[in-house]
Amino acid sequence: MRETLALYIHWPFCVTKCPYCDFNSHVRAEVDDAAWRAALLADLAHEAALTPGHQLTSIFFGGGTPSLMPPETVAALIAAAQAHWPSHQPLEITLEANPSSVEASRFAAFAAAGVNRLSLGLQALDDDALRLLGRPHNLAEGLAALDIAQAHFPRVSFDLIYDRPGMTVPAWEAELARALAFGTSHISLYQLTIEPGTRFATMFRRGELTLPDPDTSADLFSLTRARALEAGLHAYEVSNLARPGMEARHNLQYWTYGDYIGIGPGAHGRRLARASTRARKPENWLRAVHTHGHGLDTDTPLTPAERATEALVMGLRLATGINRHQFERQTNTPLEAALHPERTTRLAAQGLLVTNADGIHLTPAGQPLVDAVLREIAL
Repeated sequence: MRETLALYIHWPFCVTKCPYCDFNSHVRAEVDDAAWRAALLADLAHEAALTPGHQLTSIFFGGGTPSLMPPETVAALIAAAQAHWPSHQPLEITLEANPSSVEASRFAAFAAAGVNRLSLGLQALDDDALRLLGRPHNLAEGLAALDIAQAHFPRVSFDLIYDRPGMTVPAWEAELARALAFGTSHISLYQLTIEPGTRFATMFRRGELTLPDPDTSADLFSLTRARALEAGLHAYEVSNLARPGMEARHNLQYWTYGDYIGIGPGAHGRRLARASTRARKPENWLRAVHTHGHGLDTDTPLTPAERATEALVMGLRLATGINRHQFERQTNTPLEAALHPERTTRLAAQGLLVTNADGIHLTPAGQPLVDAVLREIAL
């Protein structure tokens, strides 16, 4: 049986840099579209030569703002990927989009290129919050973009950021109710985190930005789960909710520690028990592809212990947790060898996680504390 493979394609350019964002995104006045298309195709061909025995399950165009890509480039990359690998059918092909870069003709062109799932960065349903988050669109533009997306793509997801400065439980309840009423089959709901190196991190350090207190954050998380479930969406991952069968196949490949490749500036990959990274700065990546035929910066083997830690960190985010048999097959490591025994036992006694013959998973009480739990139990 062929190993499955997910393909991530990074488009690093944005119209503006959001103050909370630590992704590899850059603002450029001009982009040579033909040069970028050729370089991405070359980077893709290099990875394909390394993974001939795989079956492609998904393609994800991320960024940056991939809705700024020419649809012709998207179509060329999809066609090349399908020529390089046999594909799972139907192949899930997702493109991230920002409302400020959206118009009906562009979405139609992306759909014609083969994109069948759109992930829309709404981020908030409130104009004041959008300004705080540094988003280049307003609410009216966001809602119009969502309407256009739902008219052109069979599957649509959108992102919202909650637990924002000054947010109250009643305010989020109203915003969440509106979001759930749109009827999409998938929503990503992220609590705002302060990432190092961002403008928000500087503001937070200076006391110019204050997040809700821990009790309010916990209430917001619980409310989110309850209201989404009432609307027919289950939290299959800490921040991702979907109707049954509408889970993001691409992201599940990450969380279940399957093989994936990443091309484009700063993209990471995990394939054939090796970790790959690519040059982050767009100009450096482009130069590397022209010189070497690929944008690889590092490509190193992963020890069984490293694979076990990574599989634990990814898999524990899932509501179903980690399957013991799959974990041990992928990492060549017993599950218990990746866990701190005393701390695991203590957190299980506290009702935060469950370990048994099938594997390990967090309880509903442990899921909002996933990062803290991982710091405790991961060896």
